[in-house]
Parts: sequence; C-alpha cells; structure tokens
Amino acid sequence: MSILVIGEALIDIVSTPGSPDRYAPGGAPANVALGLGRLGDDVEFLTDVGDDFHGGFLLAHLRESEVNVLASPRGATSTALARLAEDGSAEYEFQLRWDPDSALLDEGAHSVLHFGSIAAFLEPGSAVIDRLLDAVAEQSGPKRADSQGAGTLVSFDPNIRPSIIGSREEVLPRFEGLARRVDVLKLSDVDADWLYPDLTEVAQIDRLLGLGPDLVAMTRGGDGAILATASARVTVASAQVDVVDTIGAGDTFMVSLIHDLHASTSAVSDLGMADLMSLGDRASALAGITVGRAGADLPWTADLTN
Repeated sequence: MSILVIGEALIDIVSTPGSPDRYAPGGAPANVALGLGRLGDDVEFLTDVGDDFHGGFLLAHLRESEVNVLASPRGATSTALARLAEDGSAEYEFQLRWDPDSALLDEGAHSVLHFGSIAAFLEPGSAVIDRLLDAVAEQSGPKRADSQGAGTLVSFDPNIRPSIIGSREEVLPRFEGLARRVDVLKLSDVDADWLYPDLTEVAQIDRLLGLGPDLVAMTRGGDGAILATASARVTVASAQVDVVDTIGAGDTFMVSLIHDLHASTSAVSDLGMADLMSLGDRASALAGITVGRAGADLPWTADLTN
C-alpha cells in the first residue's frame, strides 16, 4: 500500500542578504512527499495548487521526484517569503490558500498517513484531515494494531507558524486533539517552546507522550534530536556538515522516520533504545545532506551511497 501525505505545496521566495531573490518549490508536507518519492517509496500527495506558472512548476517538480500528486489546479499558487539570516536560519511570510479536492482520494487504505504544518490548522482543508483520521480509526483503529505493523501508521509534524495559524490559546487545543490521534509526532524544539513555554524540555516530551503518540521526536537544530517512547528515550547528535541553509532539514528528518517505520514490521510502541538510536542517527544523517545544499533539496537514494 502507498503512503499518503496531505498538506500545502507552495513557492518559497528566498531572500538572502546581498543576493537576488530566488524562487523554489516548498511547503513542509510537499517536502515530505518529495523526499519519500526520492527514496523510492510509493507516495501520493493530496494538495492545493494554482493553475498558474508557479502551480505548474510545483507539479512538475513533485512528479520528477516520483510523487503521485492529487490536486485540482485553480487560481493562484500559495507563496512563502523566506528571509535568510547570516547563520542560515529562516523567517517566513505567507500568502496561502488551503482547500484540497478530497474527491481525488482513492477510498482504499494506505500504509501510512502523514499530515502537518499549516494544513493541519487552516480551514477549510483541515476538515479533510479530520475526515481522513476518522476513516483510519474506523478501518483499523488509530494505532497500528499489532507487532506485525498491521493498520495505518499515522504521523504528524505541526511545524508551527504562529503568524498564520493564530494564538497559542487558539492553537493548543487543536494541536493536542490531533496529537492524541497519531502514532508518531515529530516537532522542533522551537515548536515545543511555543506550545509549552513554561515546561522544560523533559517535561515537554513527557506531556507530548501523555497525549498518546507512541513515538515523539524533537529536533533541536545543531544540538541534535531526542526520540522517545513511553519506555525508552535517546539523544542523537546532528550531522557534522557545513551548513548552507536549514530549509527542509526538519522535513528531511520526518522523511527518514516515515521511510524507516514504513519498512518496519515492529509496532512503534515496541521500539527500544537501540532502535530509537538507529532511527535518529539515520534521520540526522539524511538531514545533514539537505542542510549542506541550498534550499529544500532533499536526498535521493543515490545520495545515501556517496
């Protein structure tokens, strides 16, 4: 069965001090779909793009990476202006529409459902995600049912953008409601600090696990990442590379987790410390390839052997 990714695709307008603006395909869920396609996974991507030049560029870019795009192009394509600082970090300004055509979805089950970012919070498309989660729960339960990995694995990366999705008081109930329905929750330390500003890092992870995910992964930029289940917790180092920019790093980490867990025959809740360390090390190495290149240029399978 294929992996289904749902979320926004947009054009990143990248502004770097002292250089001309450059245009690049982006959107966290789009990056995840693209990364999975480049690793050879059978992936479908439900999204919303325009019928303009930018929309055509996005569709071609995704299809070149072996992604089966489900979209009904119309209107203007969403954009994000990314302003890069001297250290390679990025700040964003968005012009968005999120209204995917759910009629394009095949009614058959998928082995993985991944969603996240702005699409999880922005109407009317967020209601499509709710309906898909309801369908997964009806078909196989919200968690993988047994140690053979039966059922649909559900993953979520909130990729918090406060300027788009609203205040913490508005967003937190929605976030926690979604987190209760997934197997794998990945977020950055910046996301966690925005959601739970009064909690320590350890307490944040405990809070997130208490919501119900079997696996929580927290990325921490150059300080590596933490992967935790109810019974095991590990810290992995970030890859030692020359950073060009950080665009797509977290998405690449998510791609690696999905790719490895999709191939696994074990339940996520059964992962031990060695399993988590292996997952995290591979995800950090994959993300290291992305940060060493300009823009969200996620790795292909061939990059893993170089």
